[in-house]
Amino acid sequence: MLKPVTFVVGAAFALVGLVNYMAHRSAASPVPPAAVAGAPDQTAAPPAAPAQTPAAQGFDSSRAWEHLRQIVAIGPRPSGSAALAKTRAYIAQQVAAFGLDVQEQKFTAQTPNGPVEMVNLIVRLQGKRPDKILITGHYDTKLFKEFAFVGANDAGSSSAFLVELARALKDRPREFTYELVWFDGEEATCANWDECSKTPLNMWTPGKPDGPDNTYGSRHYVNDAMKTQTLRQLRAMILVDMIGERGALFQREALSTGWLKDIIWGTAKELGHSKTFVETEYAIEDDHLPFVKASVPSVDIIDLDYTSWHTAADTLDKLAARSLQIVGDVLLASLPKIEKRLASGK
Repeated sequence: MLKPVTFVVGAAFALVGLVNYMAHRSAASPVPPAAVAGAPDQTAAPPAAPAQTPAAQGFDSSRAWEHLRQIVAIGPRPSGSAALAKTRAYIAQQVAAFGLDVQEQKFTAQTPNGPVEMVNLIVRLQGKRPDKILITGHYDTKLFKEFAFVGANDAGSSSAFLVELARALKDRPREFTYELVWFDGEEATCANWDECSKTPLNMWTPGKPDGPDNTYGSRHYVNDAMKTQTLRQLRAMILVDMIGERGALFQREALSTGWLKDIIWGTAKELGHSKTFVETEYAIEDDHLPFVKASVPSVDIIDLDYTSWHTAADTLDKLAARSLQIVGDVLLASLPKIEKRLASGK
């Protein structure tokens, strides 16, 4: 995911100091969650939990890990594929087991390789207010013809994380309505993610039909909110992307909204995770930018320094349940602070 370039085109670039780096991470019946035995960062498949085991309080990385294992086992999952349809079915079945509904936001993306049918998945957790806090990630994988890309971190980690987060959030009191969104089409359809871009993402205009060969799902979500005049209900957007690497390191993303970064990184420090959520900063173009450009406060939590990005080596053995647990704990502790900030009208 690291590629030295100029600060021009996009779906994921990193700016470190004066150096710019471009990056783009660009079913059966519900599976019972698993309980990890021993250290929480083991990468072997966890044993299945007994049926009578009660649901864990808070975020349970053993459950997230089992979802991750099941999703990766499906194989490569590019947009428009039967494998991604199977992934959607898995996500919907798991969420249904929590008593929640999944809404499909279907659209046809006009890509350099022709039209591709894509589907965003949305789970809504109703709050006291209709105003929304979005927690999002993408669930498609990059298409490679040279090798089988199973995308354990990119985007298995975010896909699995959101499933477990739905369970952890469903019974919590909420002032605001939450939407968990799995975006389709974050990855480019071209071999090199930026080679077919019609318009650099940093030049993208909300509502414009053409755009870069990436971030199709997030751009569609924003365009739909504009058309339905519900954009003003979007009060905050939190994006998770590539969050599962063993020893993950999350720098503050420079294009994200400052107060959201302050709350999340400050909460991480309070919880003793300052070595995971660090204070250095770089910029990345990702699924949060369509929201930023539409004036929705947004933040991207991403570990860009992942050497297996877009290679056949992006497999489960590079990841750790502990990384998912840290992100889950930090987000759950941050959400009440985010709600308080939004409720204050600041």
